[in-house]
Amino acid sequence: MSFLKRDFGLIAAGVTIGASLIFGQMVFADKVDTKSDLPLDELRAFSEIFGRIKNNYVEPVEDKELLQNAIRGMLAGLDPHSTYLDLKDFKELREGTSGEFGGLGIEVTMEDGFVKVVSPIDDTPAALGGVLAGDLIIRLDDTPVKGMSLNDAVDIMRGEPGSKLLLTIIREGADKPIKIELTRAIIKVKSVKQKTLEAGYGYIRISTFAARTGASLKEAISALKVENDGDLKGLVLDLRNNPGGLLDAAVEVSDAFITKGLIVYTEGRIKDSSQKFIAKPDDYLKGAPLVVLVNGGSASASEIVAGALQDHKRAVILGTKTFGKGSVQTVMPLTNDTAVKMTTARYFTPSGRSIQAEGIVPDIKIATVKISNGDDNSFALLREQDLTKHLDNPNATTEKPVVEKPVVEKPVTEKAADEDTTPLAVKDYALSEALNLLKGINILNPRP
Repeated sequence: MSFLKRDFGLIAAGVTIGASLIFGQMVFADKVDTKSDLPLDELRAFSEIFGRIKNNYVEPVEDKELLQNAIRGMLAGLDPHSTYLDLKDFKELREGTSGEFGGLGIEVTMEDGFVKVVSPIDDTPAALGGVLAGDLIIRLDDTPVKGMSLNDAVDIMRGEPGSKLLLTIIREGADKPIKIELTRAIIKVKSVKQKTLEAGYGYIRISTFAARTGASLKEAISALKVENDGDLKGLVLDLRNNPGGLLDAAVEVSDAFITKGLIVYTEGRIKDSSQKFIAKPDDYLKGAPLVVLVNGGSASASEIVAGALQDHKRAVILGTKTFGKGSVQTVMPLTNDTAVKMTTARYFTPSGRSIQAEGIVPDIKIATVKISNGDDNSFALLREQDLTKHLDNPNATTEKPVVEKPVVEKPVTEKAADEDTTPLAVKDYALSEALNLLKGINILNPRP
């Protein structure tokens, strides 16, 4: 049986490639559109070039390699998220959903021939070593990245845990390239963390959407209720720099707060690409106010959650505009050893918005504040609209998008909260404002 697998996440390098899949069998029809005439001239040109490479290239090239490269080229020419997977790539793709894998802990994409960082994952070698969203990786040890495929770059970044890798990075605002040496590790991502900010007010950080994220969220809410003697007056849900993940996890997280109606739906051309996900009648916060923090590193599954909660008016979305990845990828096995990951659908928020290349606009826009030593190394975060050959938004307006230039903030972690006595407003201004907003909501609308 042929089957499809859905991917709502970003391409991940040094961790896994396209780590976000929904595994399950869905039938699809392998049909060719017989109404369209075959482009005979182009097929002759392809055959001619194939023959010339075989006969004239400086070194012998196997037919298999030439054909695989041709497939990669066809997919790469479509959009930034479609790609060809060999057996190794497919295995790594599935490993990403388990929440444990080897590498550096960087979510990336390929842009203009270079590896560009979308977001470092919390508490990984990349995040702890100072890699930032928007960084452009130009060298891996002494090997230039220009001209590599993303798969080749991933192969270098993986390696044995405990071994070191020197990244040479271009960062906007820096006078010269930055060198960061990282030690590869087994990445065990704890996708959900929680803490009490003040009596009655909780904080939950979701760093990625993996297989157990939905269950972990409910456990975190229960733990916060216990810490606060059952009186949870409000919650801050932090999705900043969350690059996405499993659709099922995004739906489950949204459903934890929404009691009825549509959460998200998808539309595409192939069979089974059109799906609707409906909420169940449970709210784990029992109506307590919710503020969701987002920024330019919040992508894909993060945007599904933010968009659903915003459309249902269940939460106040606070921060800066999100990444804008509103497309669905499907993994189609070709043989036992190879597969194609191809964009097959767009997803839409409950109100019918496509956020592709536009992102979620927060209800309250808040500039990121960062205390620095006087050096201005701020830069514009990479978004879907910045990627070469990105899909257009079917609901796009003719207005020119406003380019925001926020400073990258690092969400509060449990370790930072335990060891750092810096006031919250200085340490994380957006989080401080979210807490103040929750208090204000409770003052204006006291709960019984």
